[in-house]
Amino acid sequence: MSNIEIKKIITAIETSDGAGVKLKRSIGTPEADYIDPFLMLDEFGSENKDDYIAGFPPHPHRGIETVTYMLNGAFQHEDSTGSKGKMTAGAVQWMKTGRGIIHSEMPAMSAGKLLGFQLWINMPAKLKKNKPVYSFINADQIGVHKDNEKIVKVIAGKYENVEGPEKGHNVEPIYFHIKLNIDKEFKTSVPSGHNSFIYLLKGELKVGNEKHSKTENSNLILLNRGDILKIKATKNSEFLFIAGKPIGEQIARGGPFVMNTKEEILQAVQDYKNGTFVK
Repeated sequence: MSNIEIKKIITAIETSDGAGVKLKRSIGTPEADYIDPFLMLDEFGSENKDDYIAGFPPHPHRGIETVTYMLNGAFQHEDSTGSKGKMTAGAVQWMKTGRGIIHSEMPAMSAGKLLGFQLWINMPAKLKKNKPVYSFINADQIGVHKDNEKIVKVIAGKYENVEGPEKGHNVEPIYFHIKLNIDKEFKTSVPSGHNSFIYLLKGELKVGNEKHSKTENSNLILLNRGDILKIKATKNSEFLFIAGKPIGEQIARGGPFVMNTKEEILQAVQDYKNGTFVK
């Protein structure tokens, strides 16, 4: 058994997407371009409605999965499969875009605090041709472990006796949302071949046994591979722990499309332009 240690600490960069929604991006940047199988991680949110009110109007995706997790606020989802849903605090939207989907995510709120995350997961070539699948996971469907030291919400994977609702996935994902009290520890086992990271929303953490530079809010903490993850909170802390099995395939990016070759990207763009994108 080997302890998981910190590989690199990356400060999220401020940017915008959609119709100008302000966000902090930590994967999909020059410093952390692709953490196989994870293509992108955004923290979106603000207490100023002008930062999010324009939302994410209809746009296409192909070849990826998008996992949206809401912590505060509300968004209305609608897509080309006919799926519709209102995301509120604690809900998850897990969308496997496969060969193509067009969707929109628009605020279902006119004021207040918005906070959430969107994670992009790459799909292997054999699944990029599949029919798109939309899954909505309500807050009360997410498994929760709670004790005097911590709260662990389990979206995917297993912690203690609690299993997440996302199961049977090709990259065997782990997706935990953890609140850890000061001076308390969180410990979990991780498949040795998985790539993993922590996204620290607030607080400060000591990870593993080795000394490392100080962690702080809105940091991406990339981890080395190992079997056991040990985390101690040096302040009251809140963070995500996410891990997955690498796909190991060549990737080609083109905005909202991620395929294996440049030619497949050009085909996706052409399909979208000529109206044959959604079949």
